[in-house]
Amino acid sequence: MPIIDPVPEDHLEMHCMEIWGGVEPALQSIATPGLDIWLYCQPFEGDLEGGDVHYVSLCGGGLITRIVVADVSGHGGSVAEFSRSLRSMVRKAINHKNQDRLVSELNLRFSELAQLRRFATALVATYLATTDRIAICNAGHPSPLLYRAHDRAWSLAREFESAGSGEFTDLPLGLDEQTRYRSADYDLEPGDKLIFYTDALSEAADPSGRMLGEQGLLELMGTLDVAADPAQLGKAILEAVVRHRNHKAPDDDVTLVVLNHNAKPQRRPGLAEKLDVYAKFFGIKDF
Repeated sequence: MPIIDPVPEDHLEMHCMEIWGGVEPALQSIATPGLDIWLYCQPFEGDLEGGDVHYVSLCGGGLITRIVVADVSGHGGSVAEFSRSLRSMVRKAINHKNQDRLVSELNLRFSELAQLRRFATALVATYLATTDRIAICNAGHPSPLLYRAHDRAWSLAREFESAGSGEFTDLPLGLDEQTRYRSADYDLEPGDKLIFYTDALSEAADPSGRMLGEQGLLELMGTLDVAADPAQLGKAILEAVVRHRNHKAPDDDVTLVVLNHNAKPQRRPGLAEKLDVYAKFFGIKDF
């Protein structure tokens, strides 16, 4: 059973000082300096908006790509409000290389919105084209999958710095305002890939009720053609999960992001793009 595309597939080459995303269905390929990105989002039961939130941003200099994926418990108005707040904070931090403050502010903001009655898991990743390095912060979210082209092997990306004794770390957003969030840094080589996803994939169950889990997804990746471009790989993952569910419809929102590191040099912005960046930076033009 093939996947059902939520919307016609589109391609976006992001320009400096640009943000894309939201809570709507999406089937999008995105190019930023150094990365090929493919994103699929299908809200539960074909709704026009879901509980999964996704954003991709590119800084004013075209060097910093940020990807945010969040899975909010429940649906409705609070999710839409969180999505708007998330976009505002991603916009505010668009030129910041360090993402730690952004994640802490997300936790505080979601605590205010949800008043501890809801929570959200989230991944925030920041890629620097100048160093070919990506930093990943995981707030209670399923572990990303990392492919090393040199080794031709997949692994779970969850190597974080040590936490202090007695500290609460990396909890889902909204559970504890004092939670400290850590980042893991990965140097990327050409052909390396990262997979971000929401728990509709890791919790996909076969007819006996056996969930894939992170380890099951990792094993599944070993059966797929990683030489494929991000769109082909992403669709192959979704179709493999559909087969595991025995073609049963998912019981939650589904979001999948495939990142391919191409290590291409930065494209120099033209005069018109530079003027557009200045207009956005000084508030003359909205973005």
